[in-house]
Amino acid sequence: SSAHAQTLAPDRPPPSLASSARRQLGRSCGAASESARACRSSRGPGEMARAEANWERLVRAALRGDRMGGVYGVPASGIAGNVPSSLGNNTHIDEVLRAADEIQDEDPTVARILCEHAYALAQNLDPNSEGRGVLQFKTGLMSVIRQKLAKREGGAIDRSQDIAKLQEFYKLYRERHKVDELCDDEMKLRESGVFSGNLGELERKTLKRKKVLATLKVLWSVIEDITKEISPEDAANLISEEMKKVMQKDAARTEDVVAYNIIPLDSLSTTNLIVTFPEVRAAISSLQYHRDLPRLPNTISVPDARNSDMLDLLHCVFGFQKDNVSNQREHIVHLLANEQSRLGKLSGNEPKIDEGAVHVVFSKSLDNYIKWCNYLPLRPVWNNIESLTKEKKLLYVCLYYLIWGEAANVRFLPEGLCYIFHHLARELEVIMQKQTAEPAGSCISNDGVSFLDQVIYPLYEIVAAEAGNNDNGRAAHSAWRNYDDFNEFFW
Repeated sequence: SSAHAQTLAPDRPPPSLASSARRQLGRSCGAASESARACRSSRGPGEMARAEANWERLVRAALRGDRMGGVYGVPASGIAGNVPSSLGNNTHIDEVLRAADEIQDEDPTVARILCEHAYALAQNLDPNSEGRGVLQFKTGLMSVIRQKLAKREGGAIDRSQDIAKLQEFYKLYRERHKVDELCDDEMKLRESGVFSGNLGELERKTLKRKKVLATLKVLWSVIEDITKEISPEDAANLISEEMKKVMQKDAARTEDVVAYNIIPLDSLSTTNLIVTFPEVRAAISSLQYHRDLPRLPNTISVPDARNSDMLDLLHCVFGFQKDNVSNQREHIVHLLANEQSRLGKLSGNEPKIDEGAVHVVFSKSLDNYIKWCNYLPLRPVWNNIESLTKEKKLLYVCLYYLIWGEAANVRFLPEGLCYIFHHLARELEVIMQKQTAEPAGSCISNDGVSFLDQVIYPLYEIVAAEAGNNDNGRAAHSAWRNYDDFNEFFW
């Protein structure tokens, strides 16, 4: 973690925090000493020395983290460190002022524009300066703005040129810090594994990347806010679509590295060669959006690293959890790629998954559902399995695994999952007839769309309540119902 990496380079608390830090460190080390005396009888002196040293490093890292200035890695100073807590959106104001401090030496004019924007944000949040410390903060910030104006070569401020100046500085700042190269270098180091012996190098690269991208994100947010004050036509003339895409891409990069298991589907990778395997590429391609699916609403965003796919549609319709969708996307790609590898290697620049591989995955995944339908008897959601297209089979596979991935203890009711799949698939068939995808009625809640809240949680509550009647395993089986009893209800 970053806190652990920070302990590799001990530093001294700033004077304003020195006495407080010493007191906290003293209390923490005192606690460590008590712990050491309590377990000294069971551990050797060498191990105890290491434990105390590690504890002291952790305390120092915690103190250092308290005074570190976020992604900029420096203590908050000047007006940026004195944003009143009474301002509801003080975090964004603080970010803008920190960026102004960061670029002051490079371009005082741009720093002045950022300070003025921060003042406007504060004024909008508390126009009458009624909050504690707001009047002093505004007065101090206005003083800083006047000082920055005094350093200019005279002349009135042309506010209409602020957007152009910010955009031009954005380009220069991006080129000066080689943003693309900076991100690629960090990713190569992170994925190569060679940093394990030198965590400090990775930490420095990560901190620099966050620092640069945080400044770019502030510049982009200020440009967005200022463009709202002018007409859309003027804004379109000032900012090209190409530049807007670059800024949006950089803003998305400020998020930390996207986690994945084996295949990086939601994040760009420069060293993980598994994404170049023909079977993997074919599997990813087979899940992509196609013309028979309804359009996704504009509220659904997709990472730049990939195209929209079937799982994005199901996420939109049933409100599956984001991480569940990411996990099952990778899971299904693995299933398809593995089955394709058994059938033979693919060739060509755009490999296509074999129909046979899709059918095998479909048959194995929905085998229990097919048996369940035959036993009841009940007609499956499809009329004839032979008439199912490859895309429809994959859509059903995706839906089944998304249900399974979020089912919690309801997984122990396999026929219960068949029941849920059957009704959600029927609901999906109706939504598929629409031009634009919309939430399923079964999963709509007061807080939005959630399969977990509306489908799984009620079942879980009933099973959990019944488990409470077993008297910690001492009650007779006839006195309470277990998973098998509940599962029997569904067949």
